[in-house]
Amino acid sequence: MDNLNSFFINGWNHIVDINAYDHLLFVMTLCAAFRLTQWKQILVIITAFTIGHSGTLILSALDIIPANSKLIDMLIPFTIMITALTNIINYNKQGKFSDTKVKYVIALVFGLIHGLAFASNFKFMLFSDSIIMPLLVFNIGIEIGQLFIVLLFMVSLWVYTRFIKGEHLKWNLFISGAGFGIAVTILLNAVNGGQ
Repeated sequence: MDNLNSFFINGWNHIVDINAYDHLLFVMTLCAAFRLTQWKQILVIITAFTIGHSGTLILSALDIIPANSKLIDMLIPFTIMITALTNIINYNKQGKFSDTKVKYVIALVFGLIHGLAFASNFKFMLFSDSIIMPLLVFNIGIEIGQLFIVLLFMVSLWVYTRFIKGEHLKWNLFISGAGFGIAVTILLNAVNGGQ
């Protein structure tokens, strides 16, 4: 049981750790285009992201796909940049994200890429022959960590719209623009080998 607890804690820490800011940035950018009233869509999108990276974790843990950390470090910023651009391009004049299905696909497919980053941490922890329970508990830790981040993010949006009387379009543009800019910096660091 203690070993399973460590999988949960490591899953949680992999998301909420400030050093994992690329994953935090992706989750926030993924949610930026949605209003508070669209909380069900947000839950589906976060779950789609978890399903995507769970699939990659399984394949990587079974040594079916290799994990190239240099390539992953370059692909993750691209996922953030594409998500940010999608937020802006698909945001309609009524102030809502116009194609939620696009977001579901983005979350699922990009979850596969982010799963490769999780895989190195997961494989390091894996000592037993069975990966099912450790993988499930690790993913529960990641999912709860993501939901915690989304909750903080949505509380910030609520404060912004309720007390500051800010417009959601400006929120989306700011979060998406910041996400894009930070992702460019991450990509440049990855290309330059972190120098």
